[in-house]
Order: sequence, then structure tokens, then C-alpha cells
Amino acid sequence: MTVEEFVYKTLELLQEEREAEIQETRLYQENVSLKELQSKGVCLLKLQVKSQSTGLYGRTVVVFEPRKHVAALPSNGFSPGDILGLYDSGGCSAASQLGSGIVTRVSQSAVSVAFDDGLTVDSDSLYNLLKLANDVTYKRMKNALNLLNGYSHGPAGALINVLFGDSQPSSMRTKCDEIKLLNPNLDESQREAVSFALSQKELAIIHGPPGTGKTTTVVEVILQLVKLGNKVLCCAASNVAVDNLVERLAQCKSRVVRLGHPARLLESIQKHSLDAVLAHSSSSSIITDIRHDMDQALMAMKKNKGERSDLKREMGELRKELRTREAAAISEILKTADVVLATNTGACGEGPLKHVALDHFDVVVIDECAQALEGSCWIPLLRAPKCVLAGDYKQLPPTIKSQSAASKGLALSLMERQVQLYGPAVFRMLTVQYRMNRDIMDWASTQMYESRLRAHASVQDHLLRDLAGVTSGEETDTPLLLIDTAGCGLNETEDPDELSKGNPGEVDVVELHIKALTEAGVQDKDIAVIAPYNLQVDLLRQRLSARHPHLEIKSVDGFQGREKEAVVLSLVRSNRKGEVGFLSENRRLNVAVTRARRHIAVVCDTQTVQTHPFLKSLVDHMTRRGQVRTAFEYLPDIVPQNYTRESKDAKPKASAKSTSAGEKARERPQRERAERRKTEAGSESDSKPLTKNQDESRSVDIRKQLEAFKEDATQTLLQFPPSLNSHDRMLVHKFSEELGLQHESRGEGKDRYLKSLHLERMKREQQKREENAKQKKQPQSKKTKAKKQTKAGVSEIAASSSADTDLDSLLSAVAKAESVCSFIRCKASVLTLGQLCGFCRRQFCLSHHIPEVHGCGDMAKSHARMRISKEGVLFAGSGKKDNSMDPNKKAYLHRKLDSKLKDLATQRKTKSKEKEG
Repeated sequence: MTVEEFVYKTLELLQEEREAEIQETRLYQENVSLKELQSKGVCLLKLQVKSQSTGLYGRTVVVFEPRKHVAALPSNGFSPGDILGLYDSGGCSAASQLGSGIVTRVSQSAVSVAFDDGLTVDSDSLYNLLKLANDVTYKRMKNALNLLNGYSHGPAGALINVLFGDSQPSSMRTKCDEIKLLNPNLDESQREAVSFALSQKELAIIHGPPGTGKTTTVVEVILQLVKLGNKVLCCAASNVAVDNLVERLAQCKSRVVRLGHPARLLESIQKHSLDAVLAHSSSSSIITDIRHDMDQALMAMKKNKGERSDLKREMGELRKELRTREAAAISEILKTADVVLATNTGACGEGPLKHVALDHFDVVVIDECAQALEGSCWIPLLRAPKCVLAGDYKQLPPTIKSQSAASKGLALSLMERQVQLYGPAVFRMLTVQYRMNRDIMDWASTQMYESRLRAHASVQDHLLRDLAGVTSGEETDTPLLLIDTAGCGLNETEDPDELSKGNPGEVDVVELHIKALTEAGVQDKDIAVIAPYNLQVDLLRQRLSARHPHLEIKSVDGFQGREKEAVVLSLVRSNRKGEVGFLSENRRLNVAVTRARRHIAVVCDTQTVQTHPFLKSLVDHMTRRGQVRTAFEYLPDIVPQNYTRESKDAKPKASAKSTSAGEKARERPQRERAERRKTEAGSESDSKPLTKNQDESRSVDIRKQLEAFKEDATQTLLQFPPSLNSHDRMLVHKFSEELGLQHESRGEGKDRYLKSLHLERMKREQQKREENAKQKKQPQSKKTKAKKQTKAGVSEIAASSSADTDLDSLLSAVAKAESVCSFIRCKASVLTLGQLCGFCRRQFCLSHHIPEVHGCGDMAKSHARMRISKEGVLFAGSGKKDNSMDPNKKAYLHRKLDSKLKDLATQRKTKSKEKEG
């Protein structure tokens, strides 16, 4: 593609993107409801003023927070540097706009906005904030592209030819291997990247996957360039990325100057901003005196109208001198600086850089290049003959409003285009990562980075249990945990009025897992919860923010560039069609998973997400290398609406192992409860299977294996492989019960198969309580235990009989079992008066028919919960209290009142007659 073709196409796509953004803003203000605005993340409603102060060189900073009864801000797309409109609580129309400002800081509970015009707000009023379209950015990109199209003489001529393939990239003759590194702790791949960046003449790319120390490498490159006498212009797409470089470079005693609006800068680097440096320069006193003279001349103009013409002339001369002095001071500051830092758009020729020559800089360094529109990169690139691009084009691309423009090529970054154009000849990849446990890293390495990443020895085996104050346990001993909601009825929201997606069931699971982590000693500030949809982020914040104030809950896009010790990822999507939405964007999932250092827990419906190959690769990796649990283990009382939902085309691998053996069926109360709930709930998921033919074939195969095993008397053990998914394991248990086979799960830790964490914990705790009770009160314990036993029922008598048992004796035993109470040691007859238990299906006398008495209390409790959740009322008093009066009592009171009124009326008549007499 020629320069002319590129400029024409890019300008066209930028105009399309600009129109999409303007149209979106117009629709927001005119047609879209305020609730929809907030759900899209571009608006915050009914905020109150927490504080306001004067700072940032005379600008007013106002901190807004939600009302007291709201725990946290809704999920939003606000970030430092965004332009916001301030409106009253009535709406967000253009007529109701009170002013505009720049976001300086955003947290989960507040947003800070700086206003230039000294705007004052009422602390007792409520306000709305709306993100506004920034026309300045598009104008600067358009000007830069027009300059590129007509570029003939300038420092970037050779660079332009290389970036468009008209000439091949070249290297310098000088050997840079002999340069002494300022940071001796760089690994081999980082050293190679630094050496390569210094040796290239026009173009060098540093590809830094997550956790590989890209910023450290870029800082070393900049310092080495300065050491060689180069003037460096360093840019990035976001203010946060630029400020991060400023902090790192300032620690190395380099002379750095940060361009940009002070409201957009972090407080820690304010002293390096151009405004601050100018205020402390040698010219500051002269500039202050000139401003003082201008103020005096202005006051004189108001008092002496006759001298106004002379004073106006004096004011003009003072303004001219002020501009000259400020330009000279800014020029001196920029020329003496080793590194000038700005955002891509902040490096335009209309800003402070107009005070230095076009060829002043020797090298342009663009960090996070993969996240920037290529049009914005050309703003600084035209100022130097060489560029160093750094970033990771395997992570999220730049945010684009117009999907049409993105699909036509606007989403293709400069970095990715150069990699496609030249391949390994122009880039070096950092291969040692210092963030993730090896098991977390290997998936991203295999799927995104050609298996080239390797974990540093300091992090390859680190786990949550290694943190101070964290105890060893099932949650803290594993780096990978997959919580599968398939078949649990935890479906995504299907409300057409919702513009985003949510999954309340996954919120419940996430809450319980966060509770387990914090109870194990993990600090909530070390945990992040990530969801791909804003609605899910809101649901999570409403549930978790109050209890865990330091827990970070954000969208995938909002967490790029961050890291946490533990990450809980909720994928939300769960539907019969297998739709995954924009989860199909591979780079989005790569970002989400690689934020974790020691532990990643993924909550998802594997039957839904595995319809996409990339998502399936994550599920397969986690089942091979980590632990797999089902949501039933966290939520034992959920209604399994999709419990026997048909499986997908591709069968997922699961870390499971089932054995079916013996001839005697073992009671499984929880599964019986699940089947009863399923019958009562009338599961409709069976009517619409995903892949009916394949699942029926799989069911037949499993049943045939079990029937063959049962008929073969020589076999005593049938062991299934660890490749069964959760649905197949359910079929094994189901058919085993039907055929009367004993079935159990085996394994511990990572090798635990068909794991039932929730139930096992309950059993372990129950065993501990029983052991403690035995030690303290052994006689009472035995007595209690005896009370919980029941007599052998009909099925037990039949099962225990041998082949040669006399039929009459068997019938007599069965008749006797049916005629007396099934409770142990109770001989009461139930032939004429008894009660059949609906759970164990046995007859009890009236003294022992209550489920809690004869041992069915857990099943009765679970059944009651299901009835209450389904119907709202189980028995009188379990629902809302009925305050209405009984009709019979009401009629009686009416009759009594009428009688009383008649008596009173008679008394009044008698008294009146006596007075007349």
C-alpha cells in the first residue's frame, strides 16, 4: 500500500469513526434513556459532591461519589484524561450542561474531575456526568495524515519509506553489544531486545507479552539512547502509560519533561510537567512581573478612560513580550531535556513542541503501540528519523466505536502491520515472564505466543499459600480452578431491555469463592474479579463491594495492563444456542487470564463456551492442569433445570474418574433431591438438546458398558478414564443407580475425580463434630446415634436374601417389616394408623413420622427450601403474614357490635323519656 492510498483510506475510516462517535453522543443526549446511558458505561447518574478544592495550577477539582445508600459506582468506561460534561440531575441534554472538565482519577467509589473555568457546584445537589466526544484528537490525526501525504523534506523521510515497504530496514555499523547496561538484572531476551533497538537505523519493535518486563526494557532503551547523546520523544496512547514511564525515568535522574494538561497527570509526577518546570525556571520571575504589569494596566484602563488608547497600546506590547518570554522559556526547557514525554496526540505541532525545531529529536519511542490508532502514531513519527515501537499486538486493540470502520482496517495497529510486513526481521520478543505461575502462563504461551514463553524461577511455582498470612488449602494450593456451571440452570439474563449481559448465578458462585479465598487469609486488595460485560460488573459490585471494599471489580478492557495475585473470571454466557458474543475475541480472553499471578478461577458454562475453539482450548488446559468443580458443589440447593442438558459437538476433557462396582446400591440423598427438584421444576431444557444424536449415542455407549460389566461375573471393578466431562459423569452415576451398581469417586488434590467439594466439606466437618462429641460425651453420642437408625426395609430384606431362601420366609419377613414402625426398636403397629415418609418411602408410627426424628431431616430441609423458593409459601406462616381476619370471627364481631349498638340506643331513649317526665 502506498502512502497516498493509506492516507486516503485512513482519513475515510477516521471520518466514519468520528461520525459514529458524534451520532452516538447525539443519540445519547436526545433519544436514549438515562438508564441506558449508564448501562453503556458512558454516563454516571445522580452523583453527589464529596469534596471540591483548588489545585492543579488554579484549576478546580471536584470529587463526585454515589449517594450514601449506593455502595459503589456503576461499571463505566471513564479513565483519566477523558472529557466529561457536567449536568444537573434532570438529564444530559445540551441545554442542561453546566460545564465540562477532565477526569483526573477514577476509583470504584468516586471520580475526580478538574474544571478550567472555576466552576462551583452545590454540595447538596445531585449531578450527572456524560463522556463527551473529543474533536481535538481527530483534527490532530487528520493534520498529521495530510502532512504525511505531502511529506518531502524532513527527518522522517527514510523512516516513512521503511514503514510503507518502499525500502528495507537497515542496521547501524556500530556494535552496540559492547554497551554497558545500566540495569544489570535484565534477562537474556531483554538484553537482546535492547541491543537490537539500539542497532537498528530506522525501525525496531519490542514485543512484550504479559509480565515479561516490557516497560523495564523500554526504560533501558531510552536511557541508553540518552547516554549515546540522542534526544528522545517518548509517547504512548494513554496518559497512564506515559506517566508510568515518567516515574521510571525520573528515578534514574534523567531530565524529563511531561507535556499535557496537568489535570491528566498523576500527582506523583506533577513536578515533571511543563507547567511546573516553567514555574520554577529562571524566567519565571520575569514572566510574573509582566503579568503583574498587565494586571495594573487593566485596572488603570477602568479608572482613566481618557488614557485608554495609550493603555491599550501598552497592553498589546506586554502581551507580545509575555508570549516571547514564555516561548523562549519553553524552548529552553524542551531543548535541555533529555526525554520529552507526551501522549501521541499531545505531541502535535500546535502544542508546546512548536517551540522546537522539527528535526530536534533523534528517536521517537511509542509504548503500548498496539493499543493506539495508527493515525495517532503518525503525529510524533514525523519528528525523527528512527522509531522504537513497544507493545503486545496479541492483547486488546484500540477501542473503536464504528464496527464497520474496524472491520475495514482501522483496528489494525502500526505495530501489527509492521510485523505482518517484515516478520522477525524488525522485532525481538521478550520470552521470560515474571508474573504468572507456570500453569497459568502455559496456556497463553501455547495459544498466543508460539510456546516461546517461560516462567522465571521466582514465579514458576508460586501459589497463594506462599503469601504471608495465607493458609494452605484447596483454594490456595492450586493455580488453576475451573468452576463449571453446565447443567446447573445458571443461565445468562435474557431480558431484551438489557443492553448488556449478566448472570446472577455466577455472581453467587464468585461470592462463595471470594469468601473461601479471604477466609484462607488472602487479602481482598490482592484479588480482582473480571467480567466481560458491564451488567455483570454491576451485579458483582452490588454483591461484593460492601463486604470487600478493596476488591477490584472491573471489565476486561478496564483491567488491561494490571495484575493481581488472584483473579476470578466470570464469563457470563450460558445459553442453549452456544452463543459467546464478543468472548470470541481471542485477545480479550488473553488479557483476562494473564492478569493473574498465582491463582486464576474461571466460572463458566463449558457447554456454551466450548462451542468456540479458543475458549475450548482454555477449558481443556484447565481440566488437564488444574482442578475442575461443578457449581453444585458451591450451590447444593440450586434447581438443576439443565441437569441432563445435551452435550455439545465437541466433548470436553475433564479431570474426572469414576468407578462403578458391587451389586448393592448405595443411597445418594443429594442426587435424589436433585432428581425430585428436576421433576417438580419441569425442566424444559431436555426438549431442546444442543446435539441430540451425539448425546444419545454417548448415553447408549455408557449404558452398554455398565450392562456388560454387570452381566460379567468375573469382573469386580469398572474404571472410567479421566476424559469424561461433567455430563458423562452424571450419566455414569444415573445408569449405575438404575442398574443397582455401587459408584464412587476417587483421588486427592489435583488427581481428585468427580470431586464433590461442598458435600465433602460438610462430611468432614460433621465427622469432626461427631469425634469431638464422642470424646466429651461418649454415652450420649451412642444413644443419639442409635436414635437415628432405622430398621431394614423391604428392599434391604430382599437384597440380603440368598438364592435358596424360602419364599414363605421371605414373604413373612416382608409382611412383618411393613406392619411395624420402621424406626429402630419401635414395635408400634402401622397397619391401621401410620405415616408414610415422602423421602425414604417407609412407614412410621405417629411418634416417629417426622423426618427430623427418623433421619430424613436434611432431605426435608432441602425440599422445604425448594418449595419456598418456587412457590413462596410452604405452610401457614412461611410466606408473608396473612393479616386478613377469619370470616366467621368477622361475622361474630359484627353481630356483637350490632347488639351493643342496640343496647346503647335503648339506654339513650330511656334517659330522654325520664328527663321529659
